[in-house]
Amino acid sequence: MKVALSIGIQKMVRSDIASSGVCFTLEPESGFTDIILITGIWGLGENIVQGVVSPDEFLVFKPTLKLRKRAIVNKKIGSKALTMVYSDTDGKTVINIDTPAKKRELFVLNDEEIATLAKWALIIEEHYGKPMDIEWAKDGITNELFIVQARPETVQSRRNPFILKEYKLLTKGKLLAEGLSVGNKIATGKARFLESPTDADKLRPGEILITEITSPDWDPILKRAAAIITSKGGRTSHASIVAREIGVAAIVGTGDDVLKIKDGDVITVSCAEGEKGYIYEGEQKWTEKVIDFRNIKMPETEPMLILGDPDRAFQLSFYPNKGVGLMRLEFIISNAIKIHPMALVKFNELKDDNIKNEIDELTHHYLNKKEYFSDKLAQAVATIACAFYPKDVIVRMSDFKTNEYSNLIGGKDFEPEEENPMLGFRGASRYYSDRYKEGFRLECEAMKIVRNQMGLTNVKLMIPFCRTVEEGKNVINIMEKYGLKRGENGLEIYVMAEIPSNIILAEEFAKVFDGFSIGSNDLTQLTLGIDRDSTIISSLFDEQNAAPKKMFEMVINTAKKCNKKIGLCGQAPSDHAEFAAFLVEQGIDSISFTPDALIKGIENINKAEEKMKMDKKEMKPLKV
Repeated sequence: MKVALSIGIQKMVRSDIASSGVCFTLEPESGFTDIILITGIWGLGENIVQGVVSPDEFLVFKPTLKLRKRAIVNKKIGSKALTMVYSDTDGKTVINIDTPAKKRELFVLNDEEIATLAKWALIIEEHYGKPMDIEWAKDGITNELFIVQARPETVQSRRNPFILKEYKLLTKGKLLAEGLSVGNKIATGKARFLESPTDADKLRPGEILITEITSPDWDPILKRAAAIITSKGGRTSHASIVAREIGVAAIVGTGDDVLKIKDGDVITVSCAEGEKGYIYEGEQKWTEKVIDFRNIKMPETEPMLILGDPDRAFQLSFYPNKGVGLMRLEFIISNAIKIHPMALVKFNELKDDNIKNEIDELTHHYLNKKEYFSDKLAQAVATIACAFYPKDVIVRMSDFKTNEYSNLIGGKDFEPEEENPMLGFRGASRYYSDRYKEGFRLECEAMKIVRNQMGLTNVKLMIPFCRTVEEGKNVINIMEKYGLKRGENGLEIYVMAEIPSNIILAEEFAKVFDGFSIGSNDLTQLTLGIDRDSTIISSLFDEQNAAPKKMFEMVINTAKKCNKKIGLCGQAPSDHAEFAAFLVEQGIDSISFTPDALIKGIENINKAEEKMKMDKKEMKPLKV
């Protein structure tokens, strides 16, 4: 009685007949603070905390949530294989039952509930003034949502996001298994299977722990492991949280594929390749590099990123940059969507039952198959747009060649065979053609969702391989028809300057578009008459040749004259300091680099700008 402890009596939330989950007010892998991550499962929350099941995941963007826009930018359905409920026998004992197949295919929360939880999470974070780790539950009787716990997030909020240790895998052995990656590290060592914490003596320091799930009882053991692999669980499971705290690589939710590994095998665990983590056979080679972004001086010429993989967006947002100068849609379409858009538009006309079954399998969460394409594409673009908001993210509309399009599911029914696809039916010519314009409509629909519904107006659009001014006008007109009117809601539409006609008639193109982005590879190829895919004459391909350089100079000067923005996307400015200097001297507005070339590219731009300043000082006449 002297201690004077209070006793709280609470009514239980009946989440056993509804759902429960965890919420972070930052993105837990990168520490990106403008995202709220909500995860959820069916039944009692113990399964999600222990990592027994793979949960649904929802990403909500704080700035547009505050603006009352459609702030849910990404939704991923988890397997949710088990549901923890109260036993029918006594109503007190908890048991795990198999989740019915139908419920596994349903999200545990609707959009209104996701938004409500996100708003509450924001209020809690603002109250405490720090990122929070929150648990929630839904009552299956009243359908009410409850916050049942809130505590400070203790890993990413203490880390300096501007000091980065970058890992790059140099070799890859046979792929044994994959799951969700935790962290960004790579580790190699002997695989050690443990069934429970009582097997602790089997794990030697530096070995890789493999088990089904972990709980707090495992904590002393996990600190010995070089990496952690669990066959079950998601990014908010116990194993994931502890891996972040102790700073080791972890891959969770591998499923039974992990059984391909034998106890004692040497394996390599890679979490450096985006959201997915990969387990390779044998000891692989990799590099490690420490980068302190605070010491990097930003130049006046804007350094931007070339990006296509949304899984890396939040991590890359901490790199020194002025936005994304080229976001390619091809990576998303081939990796996340996988289906040719016209095969979705004309699904009922497909003759191959195997292809129809494959499409049915991928799109079974959607009543309308066309919505599958637009929704998936919108989520991927939105993820990148959030990561760099409010900086520009310039999205290039699809630029597959016919041979690449035909490799998509159902693609062979809609793509002609061409002798030279590089110079064939690609880019702008597709968008207004009867062969593809309904597919282009789906691309435009995705961009409308991102810009108008989600409120991510930092997304600008870019048209590739536009051969003539008339073609440019056709594309602008059809985009307006599909609801993307240039100038409306601040929409800017750029054109890739990658064909000699774009340079020769740059003044005319400037009347149709808001800016230019030099595609140095294609422009060099078409100026020198070189197939850049040819190994025989590859030595002749050179952006620094006088002819393509003259093209670059001409279009930059014309853009400046017409008061239009102009940038360049390509490897050469990071590889060659003299080429970066040439572009800076011409007055280019921005240069876009792949992430691995960005730091070197910034260094080269800074050198060029310093040299220009020195040259101006030397040219300044002396006062008499």
